[in-house]
Parts: sequence; structure tokens; C-alpha cells
Amino acid sequence: MAAGASVVVVIGTVSGVLAAADGGGASDESKPQETRAPKLEPLPAVPTPSPSASASKSPKASKSPSKKPSSKAPARKPKSASSNRLYLHGDSQVLDWVRANRSDPRRPQIEAQIADRPAAVWFADYSPDTITSRVRAVTAGGSARGQVPTVVAYAIPDRDCGGHSQGGAPDLGAYDAWVEKFAAGLGSSEVIVILEPDSLAQFDCLSADQRAARFASLARAGRTLKAANPNARVYYDGGHSGWNSAAKQAGALRQAGAASSASSDGIFTNVSNFHRTEDEVTFAQSVLSAMGGSSGLGAVIDTSRNGNGPPADGEWCDPAGRKLGRPPTLSTGQSRIDAYLWIKLPGESDGCKGKPGTFTPSYAYDLVTGG
Repeated sequence: MAAGASVVVVIGTVSGVLAAADGGGASDESKPQETRAPKLEPLPAVPTPSPSASASKSPKASKSPSKKPSSKAPARKPKSASSNRLYLHGDSQVLDWVRANRSDPRRPQIEAQIADRPAAVWFADYSPDTITSRVRAVTAGGSARGQVPTVVAYAIPDRDCGGHSQGGAPDLGAYDAWVEKFAAGLGSSEVIVILEPDSLAQFDCLSADQRAARFASLARAGRTLKAANPNARVYYDGGHSGWNSAAKQAGALRQAGAASSASSDGIFTNVSNFHRTEDEVTFAQSVLSAMGGSSGLGAVIDTSRNGNGPPADGEWCDPAGRKLGRPPTLSTGQSRIDAYLWIKLPGESDGCKGKPGTFTPSYAYDLVTGG
């Protein structure tokens, strides 16, 4: 994508990246390089949990953050005019497909409706030696254009309770160190950080001790990110309106430090899911109210695939009849809702219409048309 796109790759790695199709043919499934993007299957007890999205191109005692945060929580800054422009990163699977398939009749709509809209950049691999430079490549690009990038940190141990998205850091001590290196790439300009999808909505598989250790590690992560870049806006896992109750989700968020403005700017909801925006707004506001903390805490909502709401049968894997949701924006007009974002990358399969995490044009076209 020349101007920007739904982003899954970061310069320096090929995890989850798609090569351009040979000869520009209009194939329905691009060829992945090296590693496949993670995918999360729901647990039986959880109704339509979010299948955590694609990878980027991307309990031990833990060490302290490299920078010690101030004990005084910073006041929330009003958004600048430039923050109404989300960053369009120039590398993505959808861009590779658009470039290779100029004559495909689906290309104009996919390009206009997906490729030219900003989406999150995922860092889903545990690569401590390269994570700083890869995050910096994205944040520096956004800063140079006066735009706000969205980056997803997705490397916490046991991040999917043993499902298809297994991976991440080997233990929480290693994770803490990875977060410090991630934070070192954030720069000093405004950036949105989505901290560990599913980490707080899906924790029932963990023992009480494991939960406490995860919550403590996430609280440290938030403080580390905010200390490294005070202009970073860090959002914690709020699940979605079809999962945990607002009270249950708020309880986990409090334990993980999400109510403290020293480590958090609020919550995110609906990542990779399909629940309607209005339902997510109500749910997010309820979670924030139950969570307590600073009145300046807000929420961001993933609207990438929720245009037609969730399927009636609860199917989560590339369900038919879904549609793109509201375009990404930092101006929602809703109280305590900071942004509508495309965190899940539209057109990347959950694993049913294409290989998990790979851009599948037939699925992308279905999302454009509501097919």
C-alpha cells in the first residue's frame, strides 16, 4: 500500500508477512513466509471470545523498569489536533496483494475500503534482540508524518491458555525484560499501545498464583511503557460485551493496574470480535465506571469487523455475513470513548476461509460487501 494499510508487518522480521503473488495472479490465498500469525480458539466456557489476531512482521520475580516512574500520576493531556490522524503504515499483507493484483475486479474496493485505512501493527513474536528497532520503525514513521500509530504488544506467557496462539515469552521475568525493550522503541510522540489482548478477559485457565503474577506483570508493563514515553496511551484488555460481566472484567483490570493513570489510559474492547459498536460503547463505559480510578481513563473499541454485529450462532471463525465496521477515528463523539480502531486486520483469516493470519481476498471482499 502506497499511502497506508491494515498493518501486520514491521521492518526487520517476516513473521506473518505475505510475499507478493507470483506474476500478479489473483489468487485467493497469499503465500506466507516463515511463520504463521497466531489464532485463538475459544474455550468451551467462553461465549464467542476474541480470536486474537495476526502476528507482526514482526512466575518468576521480575526486574524493575529501566526508568522509575513518578509517584505522582500525570494528568491526562487533551488530544492535540494531530491526534485526529491515525498513522497509515506502509507495509502490510493487503498492500502486497493490492500491488500484485491490479487487474482483480475486487481490488478497487479492497484497496479503498481496507488498504487505505490505518490499522494496528502487531508484535506477537518473542524476539527481544530486535523488538526495540521494529517498534521504533513504526513509531518514528508516525511521528515523521504527525500521525498516531497503534501498536499491539502480544507476548505474555500462556497468552491463549494453550490454544492456537501459543507462544510469547518463556516466563514473566523474560516478558518484563521484553516489555522494557518494546518500550524503548516508543519514542516521544503520541502512540497508542494495545497491551496484551485476551490477557485479562481469558484468565480462568490460570491458578490463583499464576493470575496474581500475571496481573502484577501487566501492572509493571503499563508503568514501564508510560515511563518510557509519557505521550504513550496504554490500553488494557477489557474483553467484549459478549464475554465477562462488566464487574468481573473491572475486577481483573484493577488488579492489573488499569485503574492507575501512572500505568494506564483505560481499556480496549472487541478485539477480533463482531459485537456492535453501540453495545461496546455501553459495555466499555460500564467497565470503566466499575473499575474506578481516574475519570480521565477512556476506552478504544475495535470496529474492524462489527458492521453487521455478531453471528446469531456464535461462530467466531470467519463467520459469513460480517461486514467492516466504522472507519478508524480518534473522534467518536461518545463520552469516555477515545477511539474506534481497526485492531484486528480486516481480511486476515481466523483460519476457516484461509490460513490463519494470512490475508485472504475472498474474505476481505466479503467484509467489504457484507457477503
